[in-house]
Amino acid sequence: MRIILLLAVLLAGCANPYADTIYTNAVVWTGNPDQPVAGAIATRGHDIIYVGDTLAVQGLLGERTRVVDLEGRFVVPGFIDNHTHFLSGGFNLASVQLRDVTNPEEFARRMGAFAATLEPGEWILGGDWDHEAWGGQLPERAWIDSVTADNPVLVSRLDGHMALANSRALELAGVSEETPVPDGGEIVVGADGRLTGVLKDDAMDLVFREVPAPTLEQRLEMLERAQDYALSLGVTQIHDVGSYGGWADREAFREAHKRDLLKLRVYSLVPVSTWERLEPGGDEYVWWGGLKGFVDGSLGSTTALFYEPYLDDPSTSGLLVNDTTLLRQHILAADAAGLHLAIHAIGDKANDWLLDVYAQAAARTEREDRRWRIEHAQHLTPEAIERFAALGVVPSMQPYHAIDDGRWAEKRIGDRIETTYPFRSLLDADAMLTFGSDWTVAPLNPLLGVYAAVTRRTIDDANPGGWVPAQKITVQEALESYTVRNAWAGFSDAFSGAIEPGLRADFVVLSRNLLEIDPETIPDVRVMRTVIDGEEVFIRE
Repeated sequence: MRIILLLAVLLAGCANPYADTIYTNAVVWTGNPDQPVAGAIATRGHDIIYVGDTLAVQGLLGERTRVVDLEGRFVVPGFIDNHTHFLSGGFNLASVQLRDVTNPEEFARRMGAFAATLEPGEWILGGDWDHEAWGGQLPERAWIDSVTADNPVLVSRLDGHMALANSRALELAGVSEETPVPDGGEIVVGADGRLTGVLKDDAMDLVFREVPAPTLEQRLEMLERAQDYALSLGVTQIHDVGSYGGWADREAFREAHKRDLLKLRVYSLVPVSTWERLEPGGDEYVWWGGLKGFVDGSLGSTTALFYEPYLDDPSTSGLLVNDTTLLRQHILAADAAGLHLAIHAIGDKANDWLLDVYAQAAARTEREDRRWRIEHAQHLTPEAIERFAALGVVPSMQPYHAIDDGRWAEKRIGDRIETTYPFRSLLDADAMLTFGSDWTVAPLNPLLGVYAAVTRRTIDDANPGGWVPAQKITVQEALESYTVRNAWAGFSDAFSGAIEPGLRADFVVLSRNLLEIDPETIPDVRVMRTVIDGEEVFIRE
């Protein structure tokens, strides 16, 4: 009776009382705790106007209403990815693919085959190789010099904190054995005293600065390629932390929106060092006001900053990739100016340092609704886990990293893995846990992220019961981290993140019910439809 009365009010108070589209015969997980499950959705224009019973929704059926029978399929709010390098992703889709390479011979073969498709002088970038896939030996320029002689090369490890340059690229950049090692970086030298070609963190800039910046039109091409891919995976909104310095990326998103090319929603962040230039703004498709910075490197590159040395490389406990005095100044000043902070920290010492700076900011300036974030927040002390909720800091995490790094993390940090990717502990501590991909570091597919968070089964299948299984969470909790919590963490909760009347019509139709199937089969689930602003932007044939 209450549903019928509600529809009567809707019909009486609207010049056009009927729905544009009704999606019926569905199992809808809404993300709304007041109405967690429904059978139908009605949309008008950009908005959701009704969520509820499949029978009552017929009251919104007009002569021009389109009805879509979803045949019992599962519907969730549009997936939001909390951390992407989106334009790099679009570039890498058309670049050399090294992620699944398992031996040096195949590494060289693929590099040579890709180089053969290019004009002399064109740079070879991207790659996303993982040296752990062939036993942990770092690649060397000698593997590829003979097959890439006409093209400078700088291909990155999948975490983006280490790259391999060939001899031609090193020569163009003037990098030699005499080059001073920059602060926050490492130039890897072989046993013979010669450069291997591997550069870590800030040392990569020695060669990156020689790479020609892409034009706006090239960036728009990357964006369209990445967007088509994202829509096919049910990604309706991204938080972009930059591929080309942040400002150039934001320019591309704004230009795409201006040309009516942008279909998904983008929260665009720029470097924290440029905070004085940033004035928050935008609309429901592109908005800004957030700042990205770095404390340390990554676990895979042994540059994440820990209190204790790495077990497999006792000579180091990681790197600070920025001057912490200057970074602290930027964070405190940006916070006082009312800007949003999303800072990268991976090692336990790096996370503690950043939590201390956030606490200092809170003591200096009274401000509500900061929504501070720590990007990745991978390796935490038990004490740090409790501080996230106490300080109101969002752990902005990417669950696929856990099932990737879990193959080899213990050899690096030993029993510190017990509080590594601590999803369960953070939720139990009432932290606002959010999820994403870090694409292209990890796959963009949010269903793989849900699978990783729920099963923690490493990608080598060596941990069928889950790697550090005490940190598993439920499917519903993972969905919340990919939807409602992400909307809050990116300041879009006023119009997105859940399926409820008054919000924009952003939702995804899946082939199977994630709440009922064996979690091990989640990677087999397919996106059937992606809807943004009431428009079907992807339909699987």
